[in-house]
Amino acid sequence: MIELVFPDGSKRPFEAGVTGRQVAAGIAKSLEKKAVLVKLDGQLLDLERPLHASGAFQILTREDPEVLETIRHDAAHVLAEAVQELFPGTQVTIGPSIEDGFYYDFARDEPFSLDDFEKIEAKMREIVERDEPIRREVWDRNQALEHFRGIGEAYKAEIIEDLPESEEISVYWQGAWKDLCLGPHLPSTRHVGKAFKLTKLAGAYWRGDHRNAQLQRIYGTAWATEADLEAYIQRIEEAEKRDHRKLGAAMDLFHMQEEGRGMIFWHPKGWTLYRTLQNYVRRVTEAQGYAEVQTPQILDRSFWEKSGHWDKFHASMFVCETEEGETLAVKPMNCPGHVQIFRHGQRSYRDLPLRFSEFEGLHRYESSGSVMGLLRVRRMQQDDAHIFCTEDQVEAESIAFIELLQRVYQDLGVELHSVKLALRPELRFGTDEGWDAAETKLANAARACGMDVEMLPDEGAFYGPKLEFHLRDAIGRTWQCGTLQLDYVLPERLDASYIGEDGQKHRPVMLHRAILGSLERFLGVLIEHHAGAFPLWLAPTQVVVATITSDADDFARKAVAKLRAAGLRVETDLRNEKINYKIREHSLAKAPVIAVIGRREAEEGKVALRRLGSQGQEILTLEEAVSVLASEALPPDVAREARGEADTWGSAEAMEAG
Repeated sequence: MIELVFPDGSKRPFEAGVTGRQVAAGIAKSLEKKAVLVKLDGQLLDLERPLHASGAFQILTREDPEVLETIRHDAAHVLAEAVQELFPGTQVTIGPSIEDGFYYDFARDEPFSLDDFEKIEAKMREIVERDEPIRREVWDRNQALEHFRGIGEAYKAEIIEDLPESEEISVYWQGAWKDLCLGPHLPSTRHVGKAFKLTKLAGAYWRGDHRNAQLQRIYGTAWATEADLEAYIQRIEEAEKRDHRKLGAAMDLFHMQEEGRGMIFWHPKGWTLYRTLQNYVRRVTEAQGYAEVQTPQILDRSFWEKSGHWDKFHASMFVCETEEGETLAVKPMNCPGHVQIFRHGQRSYRDLPLRFSEFEGLHRYESSGSVMGLLRVRRMQQDDAHIFCTEDQVEAESIAFIELLQRVYQDLGVELHSVKLALRPELRFGTDEGWDAAETKLANAARACGMDVEMLPDEGAFYGPKLEFHLRDAIGRTWQCGTLQLDYVLPERLDASYIGEDGQKHRPVMLHRAILGSLERFLGVLIEHHAGAFPLWLAPTQVVVATITSDADDFARKAVAKLRAAGLRVETDLRNEKINYKIREHSLAKAPVIAVIGRREAEEGKVALRRLGSQGQEILTLEEAVSVLASEALPPDVAREARGEADTWGSAEAMEAG
């Protein structure tokens, strides 16, 4: 017998081997009709799967949010069946559910085209209407190998060959079509519904390795309802309008080219934006006691071996050989270099905490197929910093960092959406007691800042747990940018120590922290979040002075000079073009303010200010306009200082310690 515990807390005994469908039928026939999956101790299972263990039990219907991932997985199978019916000879490989949808990779000699999507979607709807029953079978390994080889599915056979001998080989039938799969799946194709759409076509290497065959990947999205699908499509259309690559070109911020894959060519306006953000971060971190340092770009292989990064990370490092036989690597991260600065000279417990920051460029190899605009690059800068502290200072330093992160996100107009704590992985350094303490300290710090913390089992680094900070943009997407990692391992490997109050040597705790992460990636997120319409303090061009007639040119030049003298970033447009044309052009380039000057304004010493997104205008004297815009353009931290507000965060104890 087994005992199932239902969501209301009630417990009922059942014969071992009972199925979820039988349990649902025993409660109510109407529930049996609606049931699509069950959950036993957190694991989703097919409705017909025999249950052999006791535990917390729940019957799920199609309306339950947890079912959406399975709807998408089933949609991938329906896609694969449709493709093989329409294009005989196509091999199927893998087809998982992903965020917002699914994909399937196919091996086919002839390329698919976007024109194929309409007939594939029509065939998918036909398969859904067939209401094909989905059932699971467990096969003998040799039987499975022989079968898939026999029908020409070489990729499926390779998957089976690579599975551990102890692994159960499960095959799911979908009517007369079948696929190698772990499951779970819905009872029939009808439950997938028709709220799906194929979205794009891409190339993909088998198992993500460029040395393997290239496959064709078809992406799709699937939702529980048509309304959800329509909302998603609208969100995607809005995201396309906000695409940072399109806006980057329209605003003349940056470009990329084949000779520098994953590298960004920053144009003057883009680099102004970059430096404005960087300088803001510099000021707010210096206000919290960080000292900026710089470490070498290239270091010998032996150094990276000692730090442990050669074994863990060398496939992502750019390496070169010298004529003298040296093997050198361009640094992919700053942390080992910061330990060297900490080690230079004797440190005392009175020196701690020590906070080092650095903006030096980092280089990491990303496959050419994975680089994407600013969001995934090979060369980046991070708002990188490391805090060396005692065990007793970890929690206070963590609180101070989290409060700083919250203020920075607020200043940049983005919302902190969630905080997640990546917990100990199976392969790790240290004792369970040490991990307990480290995880507790980070969780306590986040909660002390009023945050709920979602736990991520097994996702921590081998050296310590990590807090992840996820922000939400203007159209509801979430991005993981900020991190706080606790590290006991690197100080040990690189022999960092300080003299404690007892006169003995002690290892410092090392906190790796970033608020923005990669500045390139964060700027990509920020461009899309603001749709290029940055707040005045951040905009690369803050004011465009545009004339209506050439009679106003002299006064326009005077206006530009005064605005620039007040610290504003100004462009001049004296072209012989109609003013409406100029306004439209600069509005498309997302200039926050256009100062329009005609003959009358020039005679009266005034300007007409037009704000981006507004149809109206404000007539001010030149002196008033300069004063108003200079005040509005102050960065948030500078504005606080001008108002006499202290720009520090964290507990008094942490600040005094710094």
